[in-house]
Amino acid sequence: MKHLALALLIVVTAVPDAALADPGGSCHFHGTKPAPEATVLKCAEQRKAGLVKEGKLEKTWAAIRHESVALVDGKKGKEWQVVYRNPSASDRQRASLYLFFTPPGNFIAANHTGQ
Repeated sequence: MKHLALALLIVVTAVPDAALADPGGSCHFHGTKPAPEATVLKCAEQRKAGLVKEGKLEKTWAAIRHESVALVDGKKGKEWQVVYRNPSASDRQRASLYLFFTPPGNFIAANHTGQ
């Protein structure tokens, strides 16, 4: 039994965390304590970069910095809302990007309407 436990410990510590996590793995939180604003902004930047990389946002979004971040009343209670505005967006109706996160910092949704 000791050998099995030792072997398991070696395997678990030898596997890099990145191999176990999804691309947004560093922005997955447990509990109910609200995340600091800086943490939410870091996760929003990662999510925005992923959307650009996937081709879901134009490349011009990569350089856009957030305009605002706030805890707002969502459909299921408080949510973090991070807003970006892109004056270079080719589609004027998609010139605003809204990212929503749970209070602890987990991603909920992204859209161009803010709803």
